Amino acid sequence: MEVTMTVNGERVSRDVEPRMLLVHFIRETLDLTGTHWGCDTSNCGACVVLLDDKPVKSCTTLAVMCDGHEVRTVESLEVDGHLDPIQESFHEKHALQCGFCTPGMLMTTRALLDENPNPTDHEIRTAISGAICRCTGYKNIVAAVQWAVEREAAVKREV
Repeated sequence: MEVTMTVNGERVSRDVEPRMLLVHFIRETLDLTGTHWGCDTSNCGACVVLLDDKPVKSCTTLAVMCDGHEVRTVESLEVDGHLDPIQESFHEKHALQCGFCTPGMLMTTRALLDENPNPTDHEIRTAISGAICRCTGYKNIVAAVQWAVEREAAVKREV
């Protein structure tokens, strides 16, 4: 089955099996390996990508369901050698350890900040509640999102 979608700003068309999961399409067909494939049951959140700017778990989304839509993966965050404030914040606030959940956390928090540029701690925790991190205890992740909020606000003031 032929699917056409925009992935990280680039229009792509490929012939896929109707049952191919989006995570496999991204990783195996497009060779974008930043999206992690974890549990295959939508529990861990490591595979989160943005579908039309909304976070979805790509391990339970069929590639054919994305025909005609826009998909953003973690690779889309860095632009022209500049990290997204979310990426910077995870580094600055030590919000990653093993890094397995990080792509999904980054994409989830990018969607949160695009929709709500000044979330409360509760809103941050609610947004990331669909992602499991076994290393950090979430404290540093929440701090990283808060840092990114401040960074983005400072950049807007500079412009």
